[in-house]
Amino acid sequence: MSVPETNPSSTDQSERDLLTARIIAAVIEVHRHLGPGLLESVDEDCLCHELRLRGINFQRQVPLPLTYKGLSLDPTYRIDRPVEDQVVLELKAVDQMLPVFRAQVLSYLRLSGKRVGLLINFHVPQVTRGVERLVL
Repeated sequence: MSVPETNPSSTDQSERDLLTARIIAAVIEVHRHLGPGLLESVDEDCLCHELRLRGINFQRQVPLPLTYKGLSLDPTYRIDRPVEDQVVLELKAVDQMLPVFRAQVLSYLRLSGKRVGLLINFHVPQVTRGVERLVL
């Protein structure tokens, strides 16, 4: 009996979909307890705690190396929170999401080689309306 082959990219996508769903569930939990209106740093600390409680690995402020035509630049850019080395998580607590925030996440994805990013705005009455999933 043979085992059907699976498409690795489809498996990777399914894993990323599951991971983003787990991250969004953690975001909802934090927002349910705290609501909007707090500083981004407070939302970040609480979300990081929630991710730890759920066994989701992440890092904070990871340097992002940048090379331009053979010139290596100092890592002036930092990915705020890469999660499970698969998803770039960018948090905001703003009245209005600006197009530059999306561009920032897309740039982080391109430069890091990651495929999926989540742009989260905690400063909304219903946090699910503040979640944007970006895919390269």
